[in-house]
Amino acid sequence: MKRTGYFGTVLVAMTAFSVACHAAQGEPGSVRLPAPAMPEPGQMTHHASAVFAGGCFWGVQSVFQHVRGVTATRAGFDGGARDTADYETVSGGETGHAESVEIDYDPTQVTYGTLLRIFFSVALDPTQVNRQFPDDGTQYRSVLYTRTAEQAVEARGYIAQLDAARVFAHPIATRVTPDMGFYPAEAEHQNFAARYPDHPYIAMYDEPRIKALQALFASSWRAQPVLALAYDGGR
Repeated sequence: MKRTGYFGTVLVAMTAFSVACHAAQGEPGSVRLPAPAMPEPGQMTHHASAVFAGGCFWGVQSVFQHVRGVTATRAGFDGGARDTADYETVSGGETGHAESVEIDYDPTQVTYGTLLRIFFSVALDPTQVNRQFPDDGTQYRSVLYTRTAEQAVEARGYIAQLDAARVFAHPIATRVTPDMGFYPAEAEHQNFAARYPDHPYIAMYDEPRIKALQALFASSWRAQPVLALAYDGGR
């Protein structure tokens, strides 16, 4: 489902019935998942990055902007070619791209395992295929675009751990794949939830995720979001 216009006007019927359906199905952030069982090595570096795709990038970015240890975020696209990495083209669902968020973080403050735990607990419903809530299409699929072999092993291990524990009613649909090349979205899509907290889409689908992050991961919570710098998308 395409959210068009400079201010991201949402073409979705936001009725009380839809709210009730999402509540019944289990809104993201309704459960604090266990930590990854796989031990993580000690960190000597203060900079690492990873890419998370989990539906509309407005909401995924807004969650990670409030995580302590995250130093920068960028909403954008991954999984397709550079020349199709723009919002209007990706919204057609034929580019191979997924709406994604690139995250820079300090591994001495927050580990990749903690980011995975927050992602699956709060940022999305990982059992949905090619959609997240009102948004439908392959561009809204959930993917972990890994940038190191260690990230790939940890991501696959954590998904296997959660599936084995049957923490969700259905198998996790999130895929793990090497980073295909991340391309930032247009400036109007950066920091969208922080800039427009009263936007109907943000109020309905994204604000509950931020509140869940604060409630479930208090030690990782930061009240002031880490905002992306304004830029033209890098193209």
